[in-house]
Amino acid sequence: MTQQDNGSRSYLISIVMVAVLGGLLFGYDTAVISGAEKGLQAFFSNAPDFEYTDLWHGFTSASALIGCIIGSAFSGLLSTNLGRKKSLIIAGLLFFVSALGSMQPEFLFFKYGEPTPSLLVMFNVYRIIGGIGVGLASAICPVYIGEVAPKQIRGMLVSWNQFAIIFGQLVVYFVNFFILGEHLQPLVEEMGKGLAAINPAAQWTVTTGWRYMFGSEAVPAGLFALLICFVPETPRYLVSIGQDQKALGVLSKINGERRAVKILEDIKSTLAVKTEPLMTYGALCIFVGIMLSVFQQAVGINAVLYYAPRIFGDIGMQSPMVITVIMGIVNILFTLVAIFTVEKWGRKPLLIWGSIGMAIGAIGVALTFGHEGLEFGTSLSLLVYSASFMFSWGPITWVLIAEIFPNTIRGAAVAIAVAFQWIFNFIVSSSFVPMFNMHLTEGDDFGHWFTYGLYGIICLLAALFVWKLVPETKGTTLEDMTRMWKNRKA
Repeated sequence: MTQQDNGSRSYLISIVMVAVLGGLLFGYDTAVISGAEKGLQAFFSNAPDFEYTDLWHGFTSASALIGCIIGSAFSGLLSTNLGRKKSLIIAGLLFFVSALGSMQPEFLFFKYGEPTPSLLVMFNVYRIIGGIGVGLASAICPVYIGEVAPKQIRGMLVSWNQFAIIFGQLVVYFVNFFILGEHLQPLVEEMGKGLAAINPAAQWTVTTGWRYMFGSEAVPAGLFALLICFVPETPRYLVSIGQDQKALGVLSKINGERRAVKILEDIKSTLAVKTEPLMTYGALCIFVGIMLSVFQQAVGINAVLYYAPRIFGDIGMQSPMVITVIMGIVNILFTLVAIFTVEKWGRKPLLIWGSIGMAIGAIGVALTFGHEGLEFGTSLSLLVYSASFMFSWGPITWVLIAEIFPNTIRGAAVAIAVAFQWIFNFIVSSSFVPMFNMHLTEGDDFGHWFTYGLYGIICLLAALFVWKLVPETKGTTLEDMTRMWKNRKA
């Protein structure tokens, strides 16, 4: 078979690998806070003229998610008007600015090392800027990959974006671990008593360590912003703006010249107009996309990922950062399961079995958390819960969001679905600690079993939703989805 028949697989892989760097930055940016938050908390707790409360710390730890909501909400507007490629360049630049700004929020305007209310605001501004980049990348990277990938391997290639997200989280766990080195994280009871009261081995973490953790993101961010300039725009976007010959050129390199002509005609047949009203294909189409995003977050996974070191510390593990790294490795391995089975088994079976596995893991945590002698059972249940997410709702949600919407509403529909994802991410992340610490009577474990029991029930509801409403997209073209939703509406 010649390139005329099959296209260049190396060309396809090279542009997909650049695009998934956006996923790596997504994971890196959202997980960097896990290692930095204790040092950051101690730094601002030493402020002489304001009280850095737990409420402030909760907001500061989650402020990037506000940017994620903004970025994902505007991703459709940007990707439709500027294109997928230019929008990803903007995301890369936002990542880069955020990394350097979060490392040294005093830049130009404030005295270095003096925690003040204004510096806290500026730090959060930089984190929100990075969050906007995450929001853009989270919505546009799967769409970019989905629009350049041949249908027979599209699910596998889009799943690599989730692999990159988890790999980015694992990388930052290692980076934070090595930055911390022999230095200690400050204890909660030391915070607010002044730097002199903090263990000398933890003082470097408070003054400097968290800065290096945030600043380390500048390296992959700069690389992504540079490399994305060299990838092509997606054929489907090029057709939507009337650049058919450029689209044919990209399609030919990826699929071969013979297939490219047919694919181009198929794209043009579903893009008679550039965009259509959002509800053209019915409310169910939008509802399914939104609920995929809602369930991906409502199952509670980010409450584990964002607070992993604290959770393993609360369980009683001696080295919570080491256990966190192990969990990251397990997550990587089970994401690979999805990548290599999604085209064989289909999207729906992976989601349903993953939901059941997560329910078992979450209920296992609810039954064992805090009980002396059951620490291993709790840790194992957390790993089952996390691993089940990684071969199902983690990657497959992104695959489906990139696939299920018709061409003419994809930009706007993906933006809405991903915005809901970040909204529920914020809700779950911000509600986890107060919900987990709830007590009916003094000293009871009500919050522990209630929180994970609730996540387990939501996992079962997610399985039911997939079984009843989510279409199977294995082996279909993006243009097939236009015809399917038209038939469903009729």
